Amino acid sequence: MTLQPEIMKSVETLGYRVTVGDVAAQAGLNVNLAQQGLLALASDAAGHLQVAESGEIVYLFPQDFRTILRNKYWKLRLKETWDKIWKVLFYLIRISFGVILIASIILMMIAIAVIIIGISSSKEGNDRDSSSSRGGGGLFFFPNFSNLFLIFYPDYRYQRYGYSSNSSSQTSKPSSDLNFLEAIFSFLFGDGDPNYNLEERRWQAIGTVIRNNKGSIVAEQVAPYLDNINQSNQETEDYILPVLTRFNGTPEVSPEGEIIYYFPELQVTVQEQTQKSLASYLRERLYRFSEASSGQIMLGIGLGALNFILALVLGSFLKTPDLVAQFGGFILFINSIYWLLLGYAIAFLGVPLIRYFWVQQKNSKIEERNSQRQARNKILEEKDKNLKQKLAYARQFATQKLITKSDITYTTEKDIIEQEIEQSDRIDQEWQRRLESDELN
Repeated sequence: MTLQPEIMKSVETLGYRVTVGDVAAQAGLNVNLAQQGLLALASDAAGHLQVAESGEIVYLFPQDFRTILRNKYWKLRLKETWDKIWKVLFYLIRISFGVILIASIILMMIAIAVIIIGISSSKEGNDRDSSSSRGGGGLFFFPNFSNLFLIFYPDYRYQRYGYSSNSSSQTSKPSSDLNFLEAIFSFLFGDGDPNYNLEERRWQAIGTVIRNNKGSIVAEQVAPYLDNINQSNQETEDYILPVLTRFNGTPEVSPEGEIIYYFPELQVTVQEQTQKSLASYLRERLYRFSEASSGQIMLGIGLGALNFILALVLGSFLKTPDLVAQFGGFILFINSIYWLLLGYAIAFLGVPLIRYFWVQQKNSKIEERNSQRQARNKILEEKDKNLKQKLAYARQFATQKLITKSDITYTTEKDIIEQEIEQSDRIDQEWQRRLESDELN
């Protein structure tokens, strides 16, 4: 069975001595999967089983179990190596878009300058007097690129507005920790899904709700953390079925005909459980257009607009084949990649514009779901008479089975001293056998 990172992380968080219920609640995993995962982890990572008098099983792991696994499985070592390599590769990919933007601007500026200076020189050769009367071509200049390269420095945002990196002014400190090249990627593509771990958060929250109520709940207590609720299944409470399936829950009917749910596996623990703080409902995070500061975004828009204008100006020059052939070399190369330059200039402004409206649409749906969960939490907070009766009945099944070391009747773990004694006994027996054999001979 494939080892699950969630189980390994939970084992570490819980102090390397856990029950199935501990791990299922901590990681928000299906109880059966947690049990199978713990067995697989104990088998592969030199773990031990402890059996309490009540028959409950406790899993005990060495604190260096990750090292044991790493030495045992080359796939884990390969994955860890690849994760390190991918971090570097992804960073290079992120900054490449900013590098391409700067390279595009510089190439087009140089190409335009070369063409303009070439045309000007040609006119000067034909009519020096006319050229002199116009000021000797003083309208043409080479741009100063030295300041342009300052944007590659992480503290460029300070330098651009005249701030030093150790400025004591709190108002001048930017809100973004991204350097310019990272900010360009953020401006173009955003910063990923803020709810990438929503399901993990959901089931961890539900597991915590069950643990906080000592393994016995009513459906309304987990409703603020679920989404599969509509008008039809809200009355029948069918929406709680995935929770029962994941945590091996059991329904119980009260004398008044109300249903409560208790979870025997989550009532067993090796640590005294205290009430954990928890958000009153599952709140999805809104998408941000970009983590870049407003100054970085404005700079990105400005450079994108400059890049687009330069592409249009360059395109007007390259429309004349004779002119391109006249200069040859560098201008021929620029002409060959012109459509790439123009396409990048259009995409650089178009992609963020499209993404802006997409973000607004996504956020409106997220806010709607958050409002629905918040409304379900209000029902729980108001506690009408019927809900109070259900909660009172649920508390009858609430319990906590704490397994201490004194409860352990059997364990696969062997004390180091015990192992040394057994090894010494085996050596003594071996020497005794050899002495007896020598006497017989």
